[in-house]
Amino acid sequence: MKLLEFAFLIVALAAAVPARGQETAGALQSQPKGWVDLFPSADFKGWTHLSLPADKPLSEPNQWRVDAARGLLVCDGTGGHDWLRYDRELADFIFHVEWRFVPKEGGKGYNSGVFMRNSADGAIWHQAQVGSAAGGFIFGDTLVGGKTQRINLRPQMTSMRVRPAGEWNTYEVTAKGRTLSVWVNGGVTSEFTGCEVPKGYIGLEAEGWPIEFRNIKLKEMK
Repeated sequence: MKLLEFAFLIVALAAAVPARGQETAGALQSQPKGWVDLFPSADFKGWTHLSLPADKPLSEPNQWRVDAARGLLVCDGTGGHDWLRYDRELADFIFHVEWRFVPKEGGKGYNSGVFMRNSADGAIWHQAQVGSAAGGFIFGDTLVGGKTQRINLRPQMTSMRVRPAGEWNTYEVTAKGRTLSVWVNGGVTSEFTGCEVPKGYIGLEAEGWPIEFRNIKLKEMK
């Protein structure tokens, strides 16, 4: 192989490998005080199961359950599109969630999300996208100039840190003032600095794939 061809190969390989950037500690590790455990009880007290979009009926049977023995919140992925909403409206906070997809043979297009500053019915929503070796960016239907508008910050992602189906991932979504951000497995991957929604609800999404959640924690900021 000629030297010039080798140089082009190195450049191509570097472009094909997602940049990871500098590793940073998550808030749960670096700010250990002030966290509240949100892991639901078997009766889901304090959480509400809602359809997406809000005007659609909920699919039956309920695909969400608590596996207390393993400390997991499980979405079986057998129903339609819905979400679990934590029933306290929040302004500034950090929402810590660990998750993994249960691998399916031949599975493609794994999909879920972690919500922040949603409206109570989910009509206004901001999501940290969840996928298999994909995701970590913010998108949603938010207010821009007081009107509902779709945003998608995937093109502005700073690094790809999400691991493939079967492996655990850690997300920390932060809402502070007009800024929403997502920290994934050691680094911030997406930031939205123009949020016009001052408060809302956090939650977890079901979108047709089996997924498990653990260590669901909240830290409010004053």
